[in-house]
Amino acid sequence: MATTDNTTTQQTEVAKSGLIYGLNDRPPLRETLFAAAQHLLAIFVAIVTPPLIIASALKLDTDTTSFLVSMSLMVSGVATFIQCRRIGPVGCGLLCIQGTSFSFIGPIIAAGLAGGLPAVFGATVAGSVVEMFVSRILKYARRVITPLVSGIVVTLIGMSLIKVGISACGGGEAAKAAGTFGSVENVGIAALVLVLIVFFNRSSNRYLRMGSIVIGLVVGYAVSWSLGMVDFGSVQSYGGFNYPNPFKYGFSFDISSIIGLGLVYLITSIEAYGDITANSLISGEPVEGETFMRRAQGGILADGFNSMLAGLAFCSFPNSIFAQNNGMIQLTGVASRYVGYFIAGMLVLLGVFPAVGIVFSLMPSPVLGGATLLMFGTVAAAGIRIIASQTINRKATLVMAISFSLGLSVELVPEILSQLPSTVQSIFSSGITTGGLAAIISNLVIRIKE
Repeated sequence: MATTDNTTTQQTEVAKSGLIYGLNDRPPLRETLFAAAQHLLAIFVAIVTPPLIIASALKLDTDTTSFLVSMSLMVSGVATFIQCRRIGPVGCGLLCIQGTSFSFIGPIIAAGLAGGLPAVFGATVAGSVVEMFVSRILKYARRVITPLVSGIVVTLIGMSLIKVGISACGGGEAAKAAGTFGSVENVGIAALVLVLIVFFNRSSNRYLRMGSIVIGLVVGYAVSWSLGMVDFGSVQSYGGFNYPNPFKYGFSFDISSIIGLGLVYLITSIEAYGDITANSLISGEPVEGETFMRRAQGGILADGFNSMLAGLAFCSFPNSIFAQNNGMIQLTGVASRYVGYFIAGMLVLLGVFPAVGIVFSLMPSPVLGGATLLMFGTVAAAGIRIIASQTINRKATLVMAISFSLGLSVELVPEILSQLPSTVQSIFSSGITTGGLAAIISNLVIRIKE
């Protein structure tokens, strides 16, 4: 009888949260593959972009670049499985997707210019200890990383990503170089994708709702191809495969590089806490209490452990939880971590057979931009919900004002940092980093007696 009551309670909670499938539900195989494919479409470009940017900045050859991209996909699959499955204390046990983090690009390039790839992988491994340490003291740091702080960080994550989404809607860097950025074709395709996703997401038919993003992307892709924006003829070869080769490029430790990445790992742990909070909220799970704290600790520990694994075994870069997949859960109504196992398998497959990812990489920026713009907005909205769940007194108002002002300032006017040392620029050029640190410090320092 108790089991029946528990099951009914879980179903009620899922219904209240607007989900089709809750955390521990097992959707039918067809629906599982459908949901997994949508998550994959949302993160593929985000996973392969950081290694492409880093390789370009370090002037790496084509073979090395291809290998780094493949390993980023493969380690993302392994890390995602660990997060969703939760192995011992490692992992949050939620539908959390991990991938190569944009937050580390600046420090990684600085490390690479100073000591090459060996210094990058050495700093990746050594710096990951910071995040793993934070996970162990998280229970005693709740005064520092409060729901208000995590809500501010999640909101800043969404707001910062919106800039990436709107840039893609205009055609991305390629369009800027070609002088076609913001053209009618680019903006029109992005708008078409966005409208289609919203239209089908409003449907009472759960299949149309779950498939809203795929429908939008497929239609946008087809329209782009008909307009001559997709060039399959540019692909020279679809063959070959890659596999992990530990220490392929060597290994070295540079103190300044370790410090640079270590500071970002500290901020990433805060981002991870915010992402796990948002994921729990969207998934209809508790955002307070012992269960939530175990998930948060396990998720942050997995963030650090998986980053160490990336540097040691895969010759890859730091991994972190992807915020955009929280938006995907909200849009599709599927929060089942069982789906995460399939996403992990797909990512590993893409890593082994890089040719499979060519079709994704040829997707025009406006098509992806129309979808991600909406998802990034839902991430920001999730952060606002976390903030709204707290009492907004004078102190909270001041903390938010300082955090959003500083965080958005460096995003909107990055030139404000141009006269500072390069190390300081690389650390504070991210609005998430600047706003996150401002939230922590101001929340600790500000004292108001009503």
